[in-house]
Amino acid sequence: MNNVLLGVNIDHVATLRQARGIRYPDPVQAALLSEEGGADGITVHLREDRRHIQERDILILQSMINTRLNLEMAPTDAMLAFALRTKPEHCCIVPENREELTTEGGLDVVSNQAKLLRFCQNLQCNDTQVSLFIDPDSQQISAARDCGAYAIELHTGQYAEAKTIKKQQDELDKLQSSIEYAKNLGLIVNAGHGLNYHNVEPIAAFTGLNELNIGHAIIARAVFTGIKCAVSEMKSLIRQSFASS
Repeated sequence: MNNVLLGVNIDHVATLRQARGIRYPDPVQAALLSEEGGADGITVHLREDRRHIQERDILILQSMINTRLNLEMAPTDAMLAFALRTKPEHCCIVPENREELTTEGGLDVVSNQAKLLRFCQNLQCNDTQVSLFIDPDSQQISAARDCGAYAIELHTGQYAEAKTIKKQQDELDKLQSSIEYAKNLGLIVNAGHGLNYHNVEPIAAFTGLNELNIGHAIIARAVFTGIKCAVSEMKSLIRQSFASS
């Protein structure tokens, strides 16, 4: 049976809270309910503009959740200092543009290898396992390995946004090849971005994939079903995908 893990990103619960600048809805409560629904981990992105998750949320999450925290952050010295101080179990370094609505693509590890090597070394010496968020490209995967990253997270946005069956299949082939290539280099492979209840199963069926990180689709479904149920439905799709592939 396929054992792909589900990391639930709760950023948009905090987005709703920050829209009014009040105390609710509480992303910590969302995290605990997500765990009850079957989440294997909780993902949060501490953005430089603090548009959703705040430092306080991360500190409380670390003391409250029963699974593990995956902190997404931009490769800046301020974010590095925060991660070194708080020591999350996992940290995923992602590109960040303040004008974007959501992360638009993967890191250019090839062009920023020296900087990212320093980040990986500092974090991993501080007992944080580091992954790099990258596009499914063999050069970027090799560069991530050379940086000493423990894992990579493949950007699935091109697959999720594909407008034709052929384009979708091309992106699936690229992702599958990238998973195999990264595994041969000794990397743990995660994936995420744009995945939802209609497109997750082909990705979840891949052999060698460790974890899917999904946020917006689950939080959107939770508006109608509640977050525990929304997480449980996604977890069921992931579990069933291997048997039907």
